[in-house]
Amino acid sequence: MLIRIRNISMLYGSDLEFLERASITVDDCTGLIKDVDVIVDDDNNNGSGRQSNSNYSDTSYVDADYSIDCEGLLMIPSFINAHTHIADSIAKDVTYNLGFNESIHPVFGVKSRVLSKSMSKHIMHFIRSSALAMLSKGITTFIDFREQGLNGVNMLRESMDGLAMRYLALGRVEHYSYAGDDEPLPDNAIEEALNVVGVADGFGLSGANEYSRKALEQLALIAISRGKVFGMHACESEESKAYSMERFGMSEVSRILSITRPDFLVHMTVASNDELMLAASKRIGIVVCPRANAVLGVGMPRVWDMLRFGCSVAIGTDNVMLNSPDLFREMDYLWKVSRLMYKSDKGRGIDAREIIKMVTVNPARIFRLNRLGYLAEGMYADALFIDKYSLDIMPMHNPYTAIVHRADVSSIRAVMLNGRVVHGRL
Repeated sequence: MLIRIRNISMLYGSDLEFLERASITVDDCTGLIKDVDVIVDDDNNNGSGRQSNSNYSDTSYVDADYSIDCEGLLMIPSFINAHTHIADSIAKDVTYNLGFNESIHPVFGVKSRVLSKSMSKHIMHFIRSSALAMLSKGITTFIDFREQGLNGVNMLRESMDGLAMRYLALGRVEHYSYAGDDEPLPDNAIEEALNVVGVADGFGLSGANEYSRKALEQLALIAISRGKVFGMHACESEESKAYSMERFGMSEVSRILSITRPDFLVHMTVASNDELMLAASKRIGIVVCPRANAVLGVGMPRVWDMLRFGCSVAIGTDNVMLNSPDLFREMDYLWKVSRLMYKSDKGRGIDAREIIKMVTVNPARIFRLNRLGYLAEGMYADALFIDKYSLDIMPMHNPYTAIVHRADVSSIRAVMLNGRVVHGRL
């Protein structure tokens, strides 16, 4: 069935160009956008003071089965949460007064103990409830680091069954041992890794510090040779950075890249300029989690410098145990703190449009999510519809800043996945 969405404002294409008035045809059978037409005034501009692009000509109109008048709404790409630990939502705020390693260390942290002692049905209940919470906040895709080996991935799969969301399940092998850099994974860990990668979308490792060089080589080969995603945490805290230097005589990033080339690195909160430039030169995506870093007291990722060095940056909300999975809050926090941190740039901080790309365009590219990340012909119609007349937004003079630091869950009229409304209504 073809659906015509008429008279809507939208962010179009990979550069998120603002179109004041457009009409869009969506095929809800394939989930794809068939065409986008700009509605121009007599002066041949699109209402934003810009000349109309010929790609938007009404000559591409396709007769639709029915149409919806969306006057007063802003259609934007739905959000991609680039880093979650959704299972630890069972332990919300239990570590609020604890430090970094006490909270989340994969061997002796409170989180690992809670997960190991909790019943699977309870973990799965909170996985599903957190996924629904994300959907209500405009997140239709998330990238999850699943602990607990094969069972952990299977719990995530079963929890998400029937939910209208996309996700990547990145599993791991719960084997943390180090007797030297030449120590390989034992046979039982290799078997587990093969089982995990068989049902997961790749590996999301705790970090390089927990593995020997040989073990990292083995895990990378298992994932990459099968076309699966491979990444890990890196440079999250001064403690992890110092540990790498003391134990291995090199930084986490240098050590990782001397072994393999991951698709992405998570955090990079305390990464040096050299490490950021190295990641940029290797075209390795960086996923930052500013609010989680703040909760743990480990610092603020230098996103401005990451962009300056040419890094591709995405945003995640990290542990649900620490944070609500809300990318509106994440964008708002990053935008405002960046203005405080980079006073030398006249307080401008990071451009709001670039921050929106960090929850749409950029994660889709980093994680190879085909036809996702922006709205254009041939892309999936994964979108959220913002009410431009909501009390916190009206009058909307700048759509980018309105989204980044004024919009929230109350501003969402509807969420669309594959061309079908899966939350709210139009």
